[in-house]
Amino acid sequence: MEEYANRQAETILHVTDEQGNAAADTVLRIDQENHEFLFGCGAFDAIPAANDRKDDPFCRDRMEKWTALYNYGTLPFYWGRYETREGEPAFETLMNTSLYLTERGKTVKGHPLCWHTACADWLMKYDNRTILEKQLERIHREVSNFAGVIDIWDVINEVVIMPVFDKYDNAITRICRQYGRVALVKEVFAAAKAANPDAVLLINDFNLSDSYAELIRDLLEAGVPISAIGLQTHQHQGYMGRDKLEQILKRFEPFGLPLHFTENTIVSGHLMPPEIVDLNDYQIPEWPTTPEGEQRQAEEMEEIYRILFAHPLVEAVTGWDFADGAWLGAPSGVITTDNRKKPSYDMLHRLIHEEWHTAGEIRTDENGFARVQGYKGSYRVGNDVASGTFRLSAGAEKTEAVIRPR
Repeated sequence: MEEYANRQAETILHVTDEQGNAAADTVLRIDQENHEFLFGCGAFDAIPAANDRKDDPFCRDRMEKWTALYNYGTLPFYWGRYETREGEPAFETLMNTSLYLTERGKTVKGHPLCWHTACADWLMKYDNRTILEKQLERIHREVSNFAGVIDIWDVINEVVIMPVFDKYDNAITRICRQYGRVALVKEVFAAAKAANPDAVLLINDFNLSDSYAELIRDLLEAGVPISAIGLQTHQHQGYMGRDKLEQILKRFEPFGLPLHFTENTIVSGHLMPPEIVDLNDYQIPEWPTTPEGEQRQAEEMEEIYRILFAHPLVEAVTGWDFADGAWLGAPSGVITTDNRKKPSYDMLHRLIHEEWHTAGEIRTDENGFARVQGYKGSYRVGNDVASGTFRLSAGAEKTEAVIRPR
């Protein structure tokens, strides 16, 4: 469709066998295996599935549904949970989980490297200079250790509120107050960049006002190597609507940087009361999903995804909760607590794997060439006898594919 033309590419595919002989005048099938666009979700459920509950049928069923839908997962690196005791990080657990996802063809992002919430309590015994040093050491350790497995990071989270955060004392707010937002962000990005120069490094925030835009402008002027802008859209109090979503896009378009919608939430039950300022303050015993809410959730999510997939600067959209009952106990997943697929799951699967999916037959000419057009991403090409792979990406006038016996 024309509105998604920016997501598509065209190339001349040259198909040969392993000896370089052209697959001349041959009918071949092409089938998209993965999107270039990052259709993501929180992958927290992969942690038990890759570690202590890998043989649990419930976990296996949940992750089979996850992997059938998404190509991109966010894993938690909250410092206070990742390293509850200083010097004892949960490296093996998160590495097992990262490999579980990458072995299934998924891209992984770590979230976050620096944040005032869920910070390590043991940092509080140190002076501010030492806290900063340990924060930078932590970033270097994680980004280096996971390089090649995780190459996308939310480097710092929620900086707009960070120096004025007053719900409780914490080490990161302390150093942000002392050194300032720009200086702190510059330090943490420099550490991440040094540890993995090729990594995609995000700044991430829920405050999508002019304050965030002004901060980004200041950071870019200071030379901070921001790869992409992270935008959180937790909508527990109701769908923001097309107009507000497009206003957000217009606010951050001028930077010309890729936009990642990092944490998207639409609930399928009752809405959180509008007077709640901090979403974390809404604590109730039960927050059930409803049939009417599930239909509403699917319709609202579909509009969001269509708008964002059509926008040329958006590279990733991540649903925050895969299953209901995760953050805040909200019915915010695309499956229920008992792993039932909700209408939102079926809607996303239809969009990603049917409407926005390219498959069909091509016929090569006498020299093994054929024109291919489709959604950007990775493909398999072949027939009953042999098959190979290729990538469809922007700017590639000619693409090679080698098919090998099955």
